[in-house]
Amino acid sequence: MTKAIMIQGAGSNVGKSMIVAGLARAFANRGLSVAPFKPQNMSNNAAVTADGGEIGRAQALQALAARRAPHTDMNPVLLKPETDTGAQVILNGKRFATLRAADYGKAKSQLLPAVLQSFHRLCASADLVLVEGAGSPAEINLRRGDIANMGFAEAAGVPVVLIGDIDRGGVIAQIVGTRTILDPADTDRIKAFAINKFRGDPKLFDEGLRETVNRSGWPSLGVIPWFDQSWRLPAEDVLDIASAAGGGCKIAVPRLSRIANFDDLDPLSSEPDVEVQIIPPGRPLPGDATLVLIPGSKSTIADLGDFRANGWDIDLAAHIRRGGHVLGLCGGYQMLGRTIADPEGIEGSRTHVEGLGHLDIATVMKPEKRVTLTRATYTATGDPVEGYEIHLGDTDGPDCARAWLSVDGRPAGAASADGRVRGCYLHGLFTADAFRASFLAEFGAASRINFAADVEATLDALARHLEAHMDLDRLLQLAETPPGYSSS
Repeated sequence: MTKAIMIQGAGSNVGKSMIVAGLARAFANRGLSVAPFKPQNMSNNAAVTADGGEIGRAQALQALAARRAPHTDMNPVLLKPETDTGAQVILNGKRFATLRAADYGKAKSQLLPAVLQSFHRLCASADLVLVEGAGSPAEINLRRGDIANMGFAEAAGVPVVLIGDIDRGGVIAQIVGTRTILDPADTDRIKAFAINKFRGDPKLFDEGLRETVNRSGWPSLGVIPWFDQSWRLPAEDVLDIASAAGGGCKIAVPRLSRIANFDDLDPLSSEPDVEVQIIPPGRPLPGDATLVLIPGSKSTIADLGDFRANGWDIDLAAHIRRGGHVLGLCGGYQMLGRTIADPEGIEGSRTHVEGLGHLDIATVMKPEKRVTLTRATYTATGDPVEGYEIHLGDTDGPDCARAWLSVDGRPAGAASADGRVRGCYLHGLFTADAFRASFLAEFGAASRINFAADVEATLDALARHLEAHMDLDRLLQLAETPPGYSSS
């Protein structure tokens, strides 16, 4: 009989995604068939599924933890912000619309049936479905029409466990305050809570835990200590990317306003001999960088304008004059060219802009989005590369004749005449250990990790961490079979 339970947070960034990943691996290790599910996610860090759809990168990691292939049903609604007030809406892996926040609020009720269909399909394939909320149910101004937290829990008939974050302080108020402001029907759906990210001696919080239980009326599933190895897992937010300082190879990454698919950085930041520096707006690109990596962007033309506004175009030109290397991925690849044309106004208004001019290529934006898993070969060494493409636009020009990748026998990417400036549309290429080793060797750095094996080991360690500090038996008992659903 399939069961489900929902993990919601008493605030944003309390560690819900990581906890769901750890639970997925822990229950998979117990022999259960587990599926992760997030009704609505907001992220420009997307993953590509085998059927050519998009889901949040966090759900792809949770699928890996559950030892199953990522599927669009795991994240039926993905919001990809394009501006401060609007986002592209991905439904069942495909572009549905681009909506302003107010318009999306009106559209949510139309999306709920599709969300429930995805959830029920997952239920048919798993013993346990672990549902992750978004933000916090305490945002009661968003309760009407909600499909991300209590609105989904009510519609699907799923019990809830609430997670608080003690690291930021005020965790008692987080838990008790949530109880206070929710409607009684919603508070009844919350069956227990857990407290995450504790540092130090847990006994120091014994009295606080008792008060939280007494004042909320909910039982505790545990106080979870800070998981020291969390930096080894792919980051959900670019601000969470951690890298050892002082590595012999310094990679500078400008933090674009609409940065997308920055999981390219995870394998690099895990390398002991590599220092990945995320450069925030207002700071110059460091003059001692070995490589400047321009990442993907959800709105290439707008981010190119911001790149220039920060003076990074001047820093980049100086870096190249000093003999530095540059790599542009996806949107960053488009920016490095001579021109970007958007004749149909896909990114806003119809426009034609000058690029940074370091690659002799031109890009024309087109409405058809390419979303695919891709296998390639690094032509310099023959190393195999596996990754994915998510992009709008076609790119061509003389520097494409110096392609440095081969996809199904076809050249891909472009390089300058001296080979110091390169670009391509392939995301995820650095997860390939042999390619990453060859690439870093060009800068005198050694690769010292097996990235996939390290992620697997970290997921196992996270599962053990939760087994030791969270009452998983009780959590499993709290999970329920969704009303009207049964499986043989």
